[in-house]
Parts: sequence; C-alpha cells; structure tokens
Amino acid sequence: MKKNVLIGVIAFLGLYLFSTGISFAVFTYVVDPPKFEFLSPGNVEKQSGEQSQEESKFKLLLDISGPKTEVCPLNGKKYTVEERKAWENRRPLLVMVENHEESRPQSGLSSADIVYETVAEGGITRFMGVFYCGAQSHEVIIGPIRSARSFFLDWASEYGNNPLYTHVGGANCNHGCPGGTSKADALGQIERYGWGGATGNDLNQFSIGYPTFWRDYERLGRTVATEHTMYSTSERLWGVAKTRGWTNMDEEGIEWNEDFISWKFAEEESESGSVTDITYDFWSNSPAGDYSVKWTFDSATKLYSRFNPSNQPHKDLNVDEQLTAKNIIVMYSVESPANDGYPGNIHLLYGLIGKGDGVLFQNGKAEEITWSKATRTARTKYFDSKGREVLFEPGTIWISNLPKGNKTLTY
Repeated sequence: MKKNVLIGVIAFLGLYLFSTGISFAVFTYVVDPPKFEFLSPGNVEKQSGEQSQEESKFKLLLDISGPKTEVCPLNGKKYTVEERKAWENRRPLLVMVENHEESRPQSGLSSADIVYETVAEGGITRFMGVFYCGAQSHEVIIGPIRSARSFFLDWASEYGNNPLYTHVGGANCNHGCPGGTSKADALGQIERYGWGGATGNDLNQFSIGYPTFWRDYERLGRTVATEHTMYSTSERLWGVAKTRGWTNMDEEGIEWNEDFISWKFAEEESESGSVTDITYDFWSNSPAGDYSVKWTFDSATKLYSRFNPSNQPHKDLNVDEQLTAKNIIVMYSVESPANDGYPGNIHLLYGLIGKGDGVLFQNGKAEEITWSKATRTARTKYFDSKGREVLFEPGTIWISNLPKGNKTLTY
C-alpha cells in the first residue's frame, strides 16, 4: 500500500515538474519571445566611419564597412560586396504585412526593397514587402503577418517561378465557392501553382509554426486581438527555405532569377521638382479609422516620408524611424467583388494582369505613366507618355494600387 502511494507521489511530482517546464517554455518563448536588437537603415550608412556608442549596440550579421559598389537587382540601390554575396545565395522573401490600426507601427517594412499596397478587404489595406538586398546585414523582425490574397500572388509570381511567399493562411473556398472554385481562392491557387507542400516554397504559418513564427500580444505596450500578433524574422524564414532546398536555386539547380527581369534605373539623379505633398485614399469612402495616405518629399534627402491619417508619421517599430521611399507609383486597376460565397462578399479581385494607368513620383516630380503585365508570371512594366520604360531612382520602390476610377489622388 505504502509502495503504491510512493509511486503515486513520484508520478505526480514528475507530471507537475513536466507541466511546469512546458508552461515556462511557452511563457518565455511564445508569450514573451526572445528580444532582438537590429541595425537601423540610417546607421547602416554610417558604418564606413567611426561608430558612436549608440551605433555600436546594433548587431550586424555581416561586415558592411566596405564601399557600396554592388547594385541590387530589385531596386538599383548599392550595397557592399559582403551583402551581395549573401543575397546571391538566397531568393527574394515576400511577406504579407497588415495595416489595420491595431497593427501600427508595423515591424520590418523599412528593410524591404519594394513594398506593394492595396486593399485586402473592407477598405483596409495590406502590404507585401519584398525583402532581399536590404535585409542581409541584419536580422529583421517582420509583422504583424496576415493572410494571402489572390491579387498579391500575381505580384509575387514576378519573382521567379518559386518565390518565398510568407503568410498566415489565406482566402479560400471553405465557405462554399459557387462551382467549387473562386478567383479569390488564394490557398487553392498556391497549390495549383505548385508552391505548396512540406517541401514547397510557400511559407504558410499554418504548416510551419513555432519557433519560425510566434505571437506577441504586448508588442505595442497594450494587448491587441490575436489576428494582429503574428511575427517572424527574415533569417528564420530564409532558414526554413534553406532546409527545404529553396536557396538561390531549386532542387533541380534552376536559379530563381533565370527568367527574372529587372526594372531599369537612372544612372544620375535628376534635379528636384516642386511636388512636395502627395495624398490619396484607397477607397473614396474609407472606413472608420481611415486608411488615407500622405507622402511628403524632402529635397535635402531626396526621399518621400509616409504619414498615416491625422498627419502622424508612419514608423517602423524595429528602428523607430519613419517609413520612406525613393520612388512611389500610384497605379489603377479594375476592382470587383469575388462573389465567392464568403460572408458579406468582402473578398476582392483586382485586374493586375493587363494594362492600366498610373502616376510615378520621384525627386519631387509627378509623371503620368501606364503599366502592363502580360501574364501572371510576367514582370509588370511601367512606361512614360512616350512609351519608354521608366527609369527608377535607385532606392526603395513603393507601389500603391487603387481602384480604377478613384479620384482621390492629389499632388
């Protein structure tokens, strides 16, 4: 009898210690994930000189003290040889980042080479950051990460046959699409494109989980809803891709950029123009909370700074710096409801394959342009009034897609 009691006590203690250890691990690494220190883009530029005490606290992954001679194939900006060696062993990382009020300020967008933005649903926009050249010198926390949408897949498909597309689930036919299919069925599209599966290039949080992804409910110093709490980092995501065999080339030895077409970039910076303020709404009747955008051009830095509604600087939480861009494109495409049986019919479609109009902003100048994309995998190209492909200024490119007929753009 005593022996049975002793065994029971020992078993209870063992179970208690085990459950306590699990709880501690969950609390430490999920509720309160490891903290990171990152190098701000502004400080990256200063590494060639003597570091101040403030600058030296940031953790670099590479020695970037050398001259910036290597041109980024995505946005034309120059980086060091060490950074080029790093990105040449990888393929671009495309991450869905939300823009709900509860997600601001986001993390990581200042390190993206290119950012795409359009409405996901209900007038609320979503970003797709393209991380490649600017995310090699330091690990970048990215988030909050949200779900896939079919029209973002059209853009993602321009970055090689098997781009690293990162998201948390996505639009699908779980609510009974008419006929069993829908043009808004992003998850179905991912499978049809051959991106899915345990060894595929699709980085869906649903199939990967912790520690590549984690939730942080107190990131903003206050509790937010679960859908605004998913994060990852550039290094963790590239790490998963490497284990799956998706580096700069696939398992068949085909490099990601074999058919990739770079945009064209100006060799010399032109003089500044007088267009200093740009404003637009993605929907003419923006929902409560407002998702209007303002950019202000600084002739000294030759950069556009982004503002949220109420003229608040739109910042990157990682570095506590305002988001900037060297080039801004406001393009127009046909918006339509998906009619896929989803409650409220809130899933949208955008006609990003075809042709349309837009405006290019760079160096304080505005230029009316057109755009063209022949197929899903074809590169979107932008042309001036004479039919010549536009020359981007080397640096961050920000592309905002508005519904055709939207008249809110002012400059």
